[in-house]
Amino acid sequence: MSSTIEPETEFARVPDGFERLWTPHRMAYIQTEKPDQDDDVACPFCAAQTKSDEEALIVHRGQTCFVILNLFPYNPGHLLVCPDRHVPGYLDLTDEETAEFTLLTKQAMRAITAAAAPHGFNLGMNQGEVAGAGVAAHLHQHVVPRWGGDANFLPIVAQTKALPELLADTRARLADAWRQD
Repeated sequence: MSSTIEPETEFARVPDGFERLWTPHRMAYIQTEKPDQDDDVACPFCAAQTKSDEEALIVHRGQTCFVILNLFPYNPGHLLVCPDRHVPGYLDLTDEETAEFTLLTKQAMRAITAAAAPHGFNLGMNQGEVAGAGVAAHLHQHVVPRWGGDANFLPIVAQTKALPELLADTRARLADAWRQD
């Protein structure tokens, strides 16, 4: 019995009942060689501090910590609170840094609430690569706004999140709300 194998060029022409959501912007992250983040020169959070707020998507700079938009957000307005210093863990913070880190987390929640009226928040830190930290060498806390119904079928079925707003627009809106707090 002989079997015929279809050429792969024909697959795209066969209707299969699936809708396609193209996210070519994700390819930049997938194909980028990940730098050694133990080196503060290669660290994206250390590099962001040398750029303008608009270019780096920094929403607020404090005395020892800063707040920046996540480049790959779970939801619009997903912020990261980071110490200025390149340290990997929460226990590495000084008392002064810990106080500001906590204060900026609260201020981030207030700014997001003023700008976008979320129904709730997810807050969290992943300490170390094994815990899921994408940038394990530089501590950061996630502040993720949540709305009822914000988790639809796309993340579950397609591992894709649809975001309705450009990062620069989100940064501007949150920076304005921060100044009004």
